[in-house]
Amino acid sequence: MIVGLALGLAARSTGAPWLTETLATIGAIFVQLLKAIVPPLVFTAIVASIANLRAVADAARLAWKTLLWFAITAAIAVAIGLLLGTLIAPGKHAAVAASLAAAPASQGGWTDFLKGIVPANFLGLTATTSIGDHGPTTTLGINVLQLLVISVAIGLAAVKSGEAGAPFLAFVQSALVIVRKILWWIIRLTPVGTAGLIGTAVARYGWTALAGLGWFAFAVYLGLALVLFAVYPALLRLNGIPIRRFFAAAWPAIQLGFVTRSSIGTLPVTEEVTIERLGVPRAYASFAVPLGATTKMDGCAAIYPAIAALFVAQFYGVALGPTDYLLIALVSVLGSAATAGVTGATVMLTLTLSTLGLPLEGAGLLLAIDPILDMGRTAVNVAGQILVPLIVSTREQLSEGAEPVVAPGAPVLARGH
Repeated sequence: MIVGLALGLAARSTGAPWLTETLATIGAIFVQLLKAIVPPLVFTAIVASIANLRAVADAARLAWKTLLWFAITAAIAVAIGLLLGTLIAPGKHAAVAASLAAAPASQGGWTDFLKGIVPANFLGLTATTSIGDHGPTTTLGINVLQLLVISVAIGLAAVKSGEAGAPFLAFVQSALVIVRKILWWIIRLTPVGTAGLIGTAVARYGWTALAGLGWFAFAVYLGLALVLFAVYPALLRLNGIPIRRFFAAAWPAIQLGFVTRSSIGTLPVTEEVTIERLGVPRAYASFAVPLGATTKMDGCAAIYPAIAALFVAQFYGVALGPTDYLLIALVSVLGSAATAGVTGATVMLTLTLSTLGLPLEGAGLLLAIDPILDMGRTAVNVAGQILVPLIVSTREQLSEGAEPVVAPGAPVLARGH
């Protein structure tokens, strides 16, 4: 990160386009490699975990407790966001022109969950087409929620098939070992990828865009810091989990989330630190962590939309009452599930604004600094995606019978590699 920071500052001060482009290419290739490993990792891990969960009592209860803790932590996060948005009032201190207001292209809706959970194809792939200077460009993406549904269905079918499904399950177990070995190779490139990603962020975004939205950025980052370094440690202590142990183990994934700005791209590392360094049973974590990467977003879906909604209301001079505050909390707790499959801070913000009846164009005022805020939001998202499975497994006394490796500086994949 220090090397990337230095290279980014050098690229920004010298104005050398080749250095900026080199850093961007290195970072993009690294994230692309991480995202490429997500489909086989999620599929093989979940199918294998379905078979292993037969040995875990009350698997359905584990799923409900996971969702409950998702909601509890989201409610705490949105409460902090509402408090900071009210006290700091960033919309009253904004120095941005109203002409920058523009409704974003993608908007959230309450039916998105129903549409997103039904697989559109066998691989859970989605395609988006954009029109640029060189004509239309089609980009393929991964709908992890659909992939999770597909994997669970195939895993259950294989288990219910009895002896006929045994060879398939054995093949999946073998494939999982191979996929994890490839993942280990990719993770060893993390220092190079991190340098490229942080260097690109510094070179392209800098901090000049924060001039007109400094109070808003301050409120968001203060809220993220309170959740990450106050709320999460309090929950860890209440559940008898050493705080130092958690952060020492989870920091590689939190840091990677910060520089990649992608929970899906960080998913392979998030899952590995949860299992290998914190000792959460693989059969449970292989389901809970991908689910969290899709629906558990305390940064993007709780703190940010709460503060941003208050910003828009304050900017346009719209008074909000207690009912509006309750609606913001409700959207933040339930909205991440409603927008699963089309997740993103802008999507959650538009869902919140439309529910409150605020102008969607207000979201356009905040887009200039969104990449800078997205780094912190994603880091908190990833931390929460590790925290909840750890709390649930601890409270349910789940164990694989092996000591986790959590020493600071230890390899991310410590066991079996």
